[in-house]
Amino acid sequence: MQREKDYDVIVVGAGFGGIYATHHFANEGLKVLCLEKGEEIGGVWHHNRYPGARVDGDSIDYCFHFSSELYRDWRWSERYAGQDEILRYLNFVVDRLGVRDSIRVRTPLTGAEWRPDEQRYHVTAGEDLRLTTRFLVMATGNLTEPRTPTLIGLEDFKGEVRRTSRWPREPVRIAGRRIGVIGTGSSGVQSITAMAPDAEHLYVFQRTAHYSVPARNGPLDAARYEAVAADVPAARARWLGSGLFDAREHEEDSRPRPASAYSQAVQQARLEEQWEFGGQGMHLVFIDQTTDIDSNTVVADFVRNKIRGTVKDTALAEKLCPKYPFGTRRLIIDTGYYEVYNRENVSLVDISENPIERITETGIQTANGHYEIDLLVLALGFNAFRGSLDEANIRNEKGQSPTSRWDRGPRTLLGLMTAGFPNLFTLTGPGSPATVGHLVLLNEYHATWVSDLIRHMDAHGYATAEADEGAEERWTSHVTELAQPLLRLQGNDYMVHRNEDGSRAFIPYVGGMGRYIEAADLVRARGFDGLHFKPATSPSIRVPRTSATLADN
Repeated sequence: MQREKDYDVIVVGAGFGGIYATHHFANEGLKVLCLEKGEEIGGVWHHNRYPGARVDGDSIDYCFHFSSELYRDWRWSERYAGQDEILRYLNFVVDRLGVRDSIRVRTPLTGAEWRPDEQRYHVTAGEDLRLTTRFLVMATGNLTEPRTPTLIGLEDFKGEVRRTSRWPREPVRIAGRRIGVIGTGSSGVQSITAMAPDAEHLYVFQRTAHYSVPARNGPLDAARYEAVAADVPAARARWLGSGLFDAREHEEDSRPRPASAYSQAVQQARLEEQWEFGGQGMHLVFIDQTTDIDSNTVVADFVRNKIRGTVKDTALAEKLCPKYPFGTRRLIIDTGYYEVYNRENVSLVDISENPIERITETGIQTANGHYEIDLLVLALGFNAFRGSLDEANIRNEKGQSPTSRWDRGPRTLLGLMTAGFPNLFTLTGPGSPATVGHLVLLNEYHATWVSDLIRHMDAHGYATAEADEGAEERWTSHVTELAQPLLRLQGNDYMVHRNEDGSRAFIPYVGGMGRYIEAADLVRARGFDGLHFKPATSPSIRVPRTSATLADN
């Protein structure tokens, strides 16, 4: 083991959140180190390099906005950037901000223990690194740790097995191979669409049909880019207020009303317009489609009819039509997914009717037959929200983990702090609008909020800050209450925590980015009301703040 080295802040994860946090804390004059377990920076955009991987929100939005200069000096090539371009962008940002030397790659956090007598976390990382830090900032995201496959016989398979969530850097041969894909969520849809043209045969093992709508990907919209670049702070403020991708909320005639406010002809016209425009805006055609089943059915039937009109085999089309209300699971954005099923070399295997029994040496055995494959692709999703926290092995003085009290769903204050864990922060955590809002901007906001808290603590001689259990309970109840009208609460996707007694809790904050930021700003304005502070047990050394070289707006 190496000698322990002390930091003001250790950031875990070098994706969007970790990169910005490292930059911002350093600009605040804090001694900061970022730990990244991957072979290079990028977070999910390093690991998820499967064929067809790309962002499902406009590239113009899915980037940093804290610096007008930085925004203008990078120009995306496509409306929806691919994984390789996003990774190039993040490397551009790291070098531009000068934070590469503050990031240690191939260095996973393996443990962090809070020592109340020292008011520090003792951290172990990588193979032999031991560190201490006053503040521990988890920028590991909510969709990071892959689900562990539970397929019987997987170890017997003699072919190649790949997971979309941990796709290797070296090329994986697709051409001329018999490929089986298990999973039809976003990663599955993207990889299926990309691999189908080259595979000898592609078998898609589908348990649940999901809604997928066209991305309408293409070259960057130059006019929209220039409009944002002309006044980045204004665009930033607008998105912080709405959190929407594909946002056209500034267009007065596009603002949605209840479906019942329109004639059937106008309903269909609005749906067609959004279908042609593409993207996540399909969530927003009618203001009540997330809460009113009749309004939702108008949208759901429209999309199902689009599937039926695309897939030539009528029986197959019906198997691809989702049975649940529209938008109650993650909406997928595609580049020709349903067209894939018109190819002779693509077969859908409905495992809701004929479940997978086991993986064999040469393929997949289902209840109605055996499918010979050479390459098995697992698109099984993630251990959402808590996976990366559990993997990090963080413990307080009682030996508890941050998720120890989450048996009935995550409990946080603002999605940032958890009672019982002083000086620990989860950027864009559960209880924030991370997975339903503007992720990059929320990372910027959260890191700035944390640094303001540290500044407040230094000014008042506090060494530790911890969420009050009562404040945590009030915020968690508020998050739960806001979600009660949602049809999505009755769904079964990763955003819904389901208890054995039948009760449910929606995990993200659904009050909107604007309302969330108002609440977080109010906590800050009231001297970080809802937090317990403790003074230093020994004289602390004040770290001088330095001026930013690339100013935060």
